[in-house]
Amino acid sequence: MERKSVSLSKLNIALFASHGGSNAQAIIDACAAGKLDGSVAVVISNNSQSGAMERAAAADIPSYHLSSKAYPDEARLDQAILETLLRHEVGLIALAGYMKKLGPRTLRTFAGRIVNLHPSLLPKFGGHGMYGRRVHEAVLAAGERETGVTVHLVDSEYDEGPIVAQSRVPVMADDTVETLAERVLRREHEFYVETLQRIAGGDIVL
Repeated sequence: MERKSVSLSKLNIALFASHGGSNAQAIIDACAAGKLDGSVAVVISNNSQSGAMERAAAADIPSYHLSSKAYPDEARLDQAILETLLRHEVGLIALAGYMKKLGPRTLRTFAGRIVNLHPSLLPKFGGHGMYGRRVHEAVLAAGERETGVTVHLVDSEYDEGPIVAQSRVPVMADDTVETLAERVLRREHEFYVETLQRIAGGDIVL
């Protein structure tokens, strides 16, 4: 399938999330408030009990639980996800705390149109197993004076796709994992929306 460049006046977004979905909520709210020139077409989760699914239902957004439980064969799961995206005419996939790799057909069809948010300044503190609390623990253990948020393109490896945008967040001398996580999360909510709007407005061309 021909790759489409993403520099659109209005994004048709698919959100992927595995757990609470607070970043998904920030994007849903920004679309509703007109702060983001886009709409959330669909929410997909590998966790039927995820907060992201509840948030989608509250906003009257179609949502789907697509996981290895329903599709033990990886190729069939990949196909089910791809068919869902195409059915909802998705232009951009935004991973928002999604804990699984996407399959090769989805990656190929949406190449250059999948972004992820990571709670550090990649390439530092990224890769397999580095998510959530583990990232902040590693930042503090390394004695870093700053951390941040990275939006990057998604490929077949964890956190290795080209960086789209980054925002720095200070690390305070008395930070705990919890206080650092809270500060980074606040910036995540703002920065993901800001970056998606830059994509929608053409300031960033994927």
